[in-house]
Amino acid sequence: MWAQRLSGPFTFQQVEVEAPRADRLAAGQVLLATRAGGICGSDLPFFKGAPFLHAADPAGRTTPAPGFPLHEVVGEVVASRHPEHSPGDLVVGWASAFDGIAELVVTDGEGLAGYDTTMPPTTAVMLQPLACVLYAAEQVGDVRGRTVAVIGQGPIGLLFSHVLKQRGAGRVVGVDRVDRSDAAGVFGVDETVTASANLWSATVADADRPELVVEAVGHQVTTLQDCVDGVAFGGQVLYFGIPDDLVYPVDMMTFVRKNLTLRAGVTLERRRVLRDAGSYLADHPALREVYVSDVHPVGRAQEAFAAAVQPAVGQYKVALDAT
Repeated sequence: MWAQRLSGPFTFQQVEVEAPRADRLAAGQVLLATRAGGICGSDLPFFKGAPFLHAADPAGRTTPAPGFPLHEVVGEVVASRHPEHSPGDLVVGWASAFDGIAELVVTDGEGLAGYDTTMPPTTAVMLQPLACVLYAAEQVGDVRGRTVAVIGQGPIGLLFSHVLKQRGAGRVVGVDRVDRSDAAGVFGVDETVTASANLWSATVADADRPELVVEAVGHQVTTLQDCVDGVAFGGQVLYFGIPDDLVYPVDMMTFVRKNLTLRAGVTLERRRVLRDAGSYLADHPALREVYVSDVHPVGRAQEAFAAAVQPAVGQYKVALDAT
């Protein structure tokens, strides 16, 4: 089968590798023929050369597996040992081994769900990040009437802005170095701040401090402190960004004296929240038209990842088309 192999920093090569065998699936696993993939911010450090710290490679490999790094996938079930998935089903969700840039992928069936197949696969791929955002929004509790700030208005941050607004937030502030004012109306952003997080936190007036700040940037240690500095007394910080470092320094005196709550975590109940994402997108179809802004053929994965590494005005989710 074909696969894109990350042969070095910023470099993909298309290779032919042995296909996974349906008769070797473990209980609960599904064999997918990929149709599309979405590039997530959590994939980008590996494209740039970072080691994979999220889980040990069960095969003991010291080099990236073919198809790495991509986990947002849409595909057709070829074989299944999961009771809810059958051959021929079209599904969306997680490539659990982060190896989704390949013709065939073995993944955990609990991280997959069906979707409205009137959408092309390159649109349906947005259901996976939307599911993650919906689950995280459930954890932060009631935001009705409250001011919230979302630090980072990339693909994840824009979804947070929309979901929190729909959950009743009184005012949504979107903060990003890239001008995202063109997306504000579609994604429910009441105020767009084109600035770094530290500049925003240093200049926000006390009366305007949000009760909830979502860190949707990740990949460096400074932005979490900016959230702590910017949030209102008694407020909550949701760290949704992906940590590239094991230890993050935080000014604990400020954290304690402001009576803050810090929340983080991974997405659980994946099949359930993928179905919730399908219902949410059906209720808000305008998101389908704008969220995936750039589609590249899978044979040009390197070009697609290079674009995703460089956020730009008008660029949101970058997807790969494997059809």
